Amino acid sequence: MKKYIVLLLFLVGICSEKLYAQKRQTVVTIKDGQFYINDRLTYEGRNWNGYKIEGLLMNSRMVQGIFDDLNPETRTKFAYPDTKKWDPDRNTQEFVDAMPVWRSYGLNSFTMNLQGGSPTGYGNSSWVNSAFDEKGNLRKDYMKRLEKILNQADKLNMVVMLGYFYFGQDQNLKDEAAVLNAVDKATDWLFKKGYRNVLIEVNNECNVKYDHAILQPERVHELISRIKDKSKNGYRFLVSTSYGGGTIPKPNVVAASDYLLLHGNGVKDPAKIAKMVKTTREVEGFRGQPIVFNEDDHFDFDKPDNNFVQAIKTYASWGYFDYRMKDEGFEEGYQSIPADWGINSERKKGFFNKVKEITGGLPTP
Repeated sequence: MKKYIVLLLFLVGICSEKLYAQKRQTVVTIKDGQFYINDRLTYEGRNWNGYKIEGLLMNSRMVQGIFDDLNPETRTKFAYPDTKKWDPDRNTQEFVDAMPVWRSYGLNSFTMNLQGGSPTGYGNSSWVNSAFDEKGNLRKDYMKRLEKILNQADKLNMVVMLGYFYFGQDQNLKDEAAVLNAVDKATDWLFKKGYRNVLIEVNNECNVKYDHAILQPERVHELISRIKDKSKNGYRFLVSTSYGGGTIPKPNVVAASDYLLLHGNGVKDPAKIAKMVKTTREVEGFRGQPIVFNEDDHFDFDKPDNNFVQAIKTYASWGYFDYRMKDEGFEEGYQSIPADWGINSERKKGFFNKVKEITGGLPTP
C-alpha cells in the first residue's frame, strides 16, 4: 500500500508541474537580434523620432523585490517609517501592486536578483540578503516571494531578467560547490514552475569584487554554459551576465551569451553610450545578439540627448537604475530599502514619462 501511495504522490507532482506550465501565458524569445513576447515583436510596428523601437526591452533595475535582511543587527535599519518595522512580505506585495502601473507606461521588463543589490546606495554594509543558504540551497520564503512577482509578470506579459548572484552577497556561499548547487537549484526551480518569461543574468557586474573565481570574468562563461545545457520539454532559458559601468563584455562571455548586458554607470557623456554599443558589436564572438543596458544611473530625461536616447538610437534596450534616498529616511529610489515602488519622485516620473513617449505605453493584456 505504501508503495502505491508513493507512486500516486509522484504522479501528482508530475501533473502539478505540467499544470504550472499550461497556466503560463508569457514566453520570451530572441530572433535575429530582437526580443519577442509570445512570438510577436515587442512594441510591434513602433518607431520613435525615426528610430525603430520594436524588438527592444524597456526596463528598470528593481532587484529588491524579494529583499530581506537575515542579520538581526542590521535588519532594523530598513524599517518602514510608518510601522518602525521591516516587513519583506509588505515589500513584495507593494512591488506586485505597482507592476501594472509600470507596464501602462510601456515598461515591458525589469531586473530582479536573488541576492538583491546594495540597499544603501553605493555604500557597504553587513546586511545578509540571499535566496540561497551557505550550501546553495534555496530559501523557501524568498522563493515564495519571487513566485508572487514572476506570476504577476507572467499575467502582464512582462519579461524578468533574473540575476542569481550579487557581489555584496556571494561571500555567504561556502565554496564553488555551493555556487554550482545554487545555479542548478535556481534553474531547476524555474523549470519546475514553468516560467518562460525569464531571462537569466548569472551575476550582476562579474568584474566587481566576487569572492568565488567561477563568478569572475575569466570563468563566468562556465556558468552561462552550465545553464544553457539545461533544458526541459525542448525549452531552455536565455542567459547572459553583466559587467561594471562602462565595461565592454569580454570575448568568452560574448561567445557564450544569448544576449549582452551593458551598464551605463559612470558614463556621463551620452555619446559614449553609443560607442559602447558599437564596440560591443565588434567583440570577437558577437553574432548579432541583442544588447541591453539593464543598469544606468544617469537621467536628464528632459534633455534632447541623454543615455536613454543614445541607447535607442543605436538600437539597444535601456534600463533605469535609481538608488538615491530622501533626507527624511524614506527611500525614493527603487534599490534603496525600504523602497517606494510607486512613481512618486521627479526622477521616476521623468523616466516613466520618457518610456511612454517612446513606446506609446502598453495596454492591459
